[in-house]
Amino acid sequence: MARNGDTRIEWDENFFQTAMRDPRVERLQDNAGETVQAKARASAPVDSGDYRDGIVIEHVDAEYRRVTRVVGTDEKTLLIEAKTGNLARALKAAKK
Repeated sequence: MARNGDTRIEWDENFFQTAMRDPRVERLQDNAGETVQAKARASAPVDSGDYRDGIVIEHVDAEYRRVTRVVGTDEKTLLIEAKTGNLARALKAAKK
């Protein structure tokens, strides 16, 4: 039986470089981002529509993968998020 410190794991770095950047994996991320974006836009408070229309998807390259983010680009986003938590609720609702 292995004891604490007896187990050694060697990761294959090439796997992470290729598998996590596979177009199919990126499409899964994009689908999840689009779901969150749709839920956030549907529940966004609308005055002028700038906040709702400013909820967009952006991609950021990380070490092993491309990250999909749903962000608000309107200048009032932080204020609205602080009061409503719209993006956080949309993310939580998309997990269900």
